[in-house]
Amino acid sequence: MSIPRLKPYLSMFAAVLMLGQALVAQAQEALPDFTTLVEQASPAVVNISTKQKLPDRRIAQGQMPDLEGLPPMFREFFERSLPQQPRSPRGDRQREAQSLGSGFIISADGYVLTNNHVVADADEIIVRLSDRSELQAKLVGTDPRTDVALLKVEGKNLPIVKLGDSQKLKVGEWVLAIGSPFGFDHSVTKGIVSAKGRTLPNDSYVPFIQTDVAINPGNSGGPLFNMDGEVVGINSQIFTRSGGFMGLSFAIPIDVALDVSNQLKKDGKVSRGWLGVVIQEVNKDLAESFGLDKPAGALVAQVLDDGPAAKGGLQVGDVILSMNGKPIVMSADLPHLVGSLKDGDKAKLEIIRNGKRQNLDIAVGALPDDDADLTPGAKKDGVERSSNRLGVSVAELTAEQKKSLELKGGVMIKEVQDGPAALIGLRPGDVISHLNNQAILSTKQFTEIAKELPKNRSVSMRVLRQGRASFITFKLAD
Repeated sequence: MSIPRLKPYLSMFAAVLMLGQALVAQAQEALPDFTTLVEQASPAVVNISTKQKLPDRRIAQGQMPDLEGLPPMFREFFERSLPQQPRSPRGDRQREAQSLGSGFIISADGYVLTNNHVVADADEIIVRLSDRSELQAKLVGTDPRTDVALLKVEGKNLPIVKLGDSQKLKVGEWVLAIGSPFGFDHSVTKGIVSAKGRTLPNDSYVPFIQTDVAINPGNSGGPLFNMDGEVVGINSQIFTRSGGFMGLSFAIPIDVALDVSNQLKKDGKVSRGWLGVVIQEVNKDLAESFGLDKPAGALVAQVLDDGPAAKGGLQVGDVILSMNGKPIVMSADLPHLVGSLKDGDKAKLEIIRNGKRQNLDIAVGALPDDDADLTPGAKKDGVERSSNRLGVSVAELTAEQKKSLELKGGVMIKEVQDGPAALIGLRPGDVISHLNNQAILSTKQFTEIAKELPKNRSVSMRVLRQGRASFITFKLAD
């Protein structure tokens, strides 16, 4: 083919090539550049190591530090190594457990934020700065409920991080972590915000930021930055089945961490609001049984006697839809909101009771320092029996049992026969306090209510098992 005939094809090829180059350039411009952020923020990020003396007898008795100290599937992001055994001045053989984590400086005079689990039970805390200098840190205070710890090192004009507003963080936004995974100082990883307001097992007071930023042992306690170079969270946990990073990381919002650190600095402890209720999620069947348009809110399964909720008129079976104007979409939203209040603050609750909306004003109390189970235990003896269509034999509660369970009525299951009760998992010893949205005061009343239960419609039942209350739902086919 002659050159003149090739010209149109060459021109077309050149045009396609130029278009491809333009698209590549545009894509490169769209990707974020983290270099300036890292240069400016890194000096304020520190490495934290700790030492804890462990007598041999503790090691022999299996009292080693728990590397899995978080709930199942969650791992602490630090490692403990055990070097050779030096002798103490008393002659006892001792070992030093060393942990490794990260932190960041929030004030020029040396206040440092990190995770509680990084410094827990430490006898000595060493903070290493970006220039490799080391400072001994004093533990100002810790808050295990949020996994936040505040340290203090002696220094002046120390580099500090910029603090952001985690409330303004958006899902899909780029974020970056700086820390010391496996001891590699000032390692940088990036990702996006995957979700906000996550509640994790045994962590009721932290609305976690979920990201896909790679987090590994040693990142724990380090900062999570937005693209403006502001700290928006403290990297705290990962979800893993393998022991390594699997794409799910969780950070404590900086707003929560700063509230905790301010209280630790001022009072040495953290105070939180408390209602004194046991709540549960509202699923589709429960929503139907309580006359709700959709599953939402926090269902009150138990009200602790003499607690703020009891004094304020909150009742078992109420569904809390909002608090102080903020909607309760998931039941886990409520502890976050209540915990942010202080003793004596007012909580304006919008609730559904017997299918009708109403408002309650409750003065919250102070969350007890002791996490011991406040739920009373159940006793399993009864005095009077009654059979019913649910396939259970029940007995009246004694006055002592009612007092122990903080109930005014209710019946205890003595036997479970073939039938609906067996299918929904009821057991002997369970206590039924409500059936079909009605409080149970006697075995006779229980039998009468059971006879009138509707067919093919969700019915709610409040059951206490070993003192722990929850609502369950079922349907009767005949």
